[in-house]
Amino acid sequence: MESLDKNILVMSNVLKDNASEMSMTVKKMLEDDGYHADIFSFQGDPEGMPNFDSYSLIISLGGDGTLLYVARKAAVKGLPILPVNLGTLGFIAANTRESWHETFRAWIEGRVHVSRRMMLSICVVRDAKVLGTFVALNDGVVSSEGISKMIRLGLQVDAETFGYYRADGLIIATPTGSTAYNLAADGPALHPEMQAMVINPICAFTLASRPLVLPSSSSVSVSVEETRRSGAMLTIDGQEKISLLQGDVVQFRKAEFFAKIIVPKQKVFYGALKTKLGWTGDEHD
Repeated sequence: MESLDKNILVMSNVLKDNASEMSMTVKKMLEDDGYHADIFSFQGDPEGMPNFDSYSLIISLGGDGTLLYVARKAAVKGLPILPVNLGTLGFIAANTRESWHETFRAWIEGRVHVSRRMMLSICVVRDAKVLGTFVALNDGVVSSEGISKMIRLGLQVDAETFGYYRADGLIIATPTGSTAYNLAADGPALHPEMQAMVINPICAFTLASRPLVLPSSSSVSVSVEETRRSGAMLTIDGQEKISLLQGDVVQFRKAEFFAKIIVPKQKVFYGALKTKLGWTGDEHD
């Protein structure tokens, strides 16, 4: 049985349909189970985030985007997240309005495990000084700022120069993020509990450029070599954006902590590939 303090935080993205009503329903059901639940409602990007130290579980009500934001704040504190999908796709946020409470009870009773998801630690270096550090659950993307504007990027793996790319950008993705932007850019889908990272060029100038899958122990550096026709930027989980200059270096490593996500007992990943992405294969035996 999972040991859980009584305080639970419900993060509700009210831009989603019926999120306010759902948050009240979740709060009542938790209180009926003997827990104390606080609701933090927000629109789009959360501001004035509550102190997570007061809670032992976060329930996110929204979609995958809501979960990504919550994960970047909760993972560093070791807090598990039970995501409830109120959006359209819900690939990572696998619990539904109807199933979340069953998953919650199963987790408390030890019948489902926490899915430990690798995260990226990302560091931006300018003129040999650290400009900022960030974490990502899905990916970090170094790209041009302009639409359909190529830039030249250098790639180092474990301090060894791998090569240079003329492309719209490079995606550095976790296994969880492999089914997001990486997959749309013809990258491979990895099981979300693997320990690996994907390097995938976006619209590379040469057809010889292909995605790479590296062990999670790898250290990856992407340098901004040329921005003649466009500026450059780093995008984290599709949500945070940092402007880059020529000469900047973005370093990627496996984070020291994991995102702990409570998902249903069923094989969610394979089911999502079939139902949400249409990977049905041959319909006949």
